[in-house]
Amino acid sequence: MALLICVPGPVLAESCFAPSRPFLPSDSQAARDYADIIRGDFEDYIQDIQSYFRCLDSERARAFEEAREVSEEYGRFLQSVGD
Repeated sequence: MALLICVPGPVLAESCFAPSRPFLPSDSQAARDYADIIRGDFEDYIQDIQSYFRCLDSERARAFEEAREVSEEYGRFLQSVGD
């Protein structure tokens, strides 16, 4: 925890975790027997994958902004050392 306090917030990248694929039994009788559970698993997956995509989009935007800032800092550094 102390380490996290020392690191500025913008430096911390967001972790995006892809959801697990829902299980679909190959046995059609089992699929019918557990249709409500399977349906729920698929609906949960669709919601979770949408959240995952939003997370990736957010992380991509953050990384681009960071890269832009680092590039500017590097340019200032090169000017300051005369390169």
